[in-house]
Amino acid sequence: MSTARPVIAVMGVSGSGKTTVGRRLASELGAPYADGDDLHPAANIAKMSAGIPLDDADRLPWLDAVGQWLAEQGERGAVVSCSALKHEYRDRLRAAVPGLYFAALDVPRAELIRRMTTRTGHFMHVELLDSQLATLQPLSAQEYGRTFEATRDVDTIVREILDAAGTQPR
Repeated sequence: MSTARPVIAVMGVSGSGKTTVGRRLASELGAPYADGDDLHPAANIAKMSAGIPLDDADRLPWLDAVGQWLAEQGERGAVVSCSALKHEYRDRLRAAVPGLYFAALDVPRAELIRRMTTRTGHFMHVELLDSQLATLQPLSAQEYGRTFEATRDVDTIVREILDAAGTQPR
């Protein structure tokens, strides 16, 4: 019997609650957590801080860093928050970590704007939200994961993710 813990990517656009949900999920699982934003190269952060959207050339090395971090966790399992907006980005992450479960957070645009304009200390400008929404490709039926309505309380969302991923808290 395998003792490997689950590996989960909490995905969505900026302001969807990836960090909050990801941290709580990792705590419930007793698994390591990484915020994908912390794995961006300095050039990506500078670009986004200047209000310039990232393109695929910017995102691919970052996705490789996220995948490498996840793979390094081994059987300890892990949770990462990562936008993973396109199918090809998720495919790239799954190539590094087969069996990666995606928990997609869905939040209406007006609520995303409210959240982004009221938070402090984040480099992502609200002006970049529309480019992220335009890039976002929802999970397909062939992808291992599910979309969760993320305007509810964090405990409810985390419980639903644990149930859907077939995992139990520690």
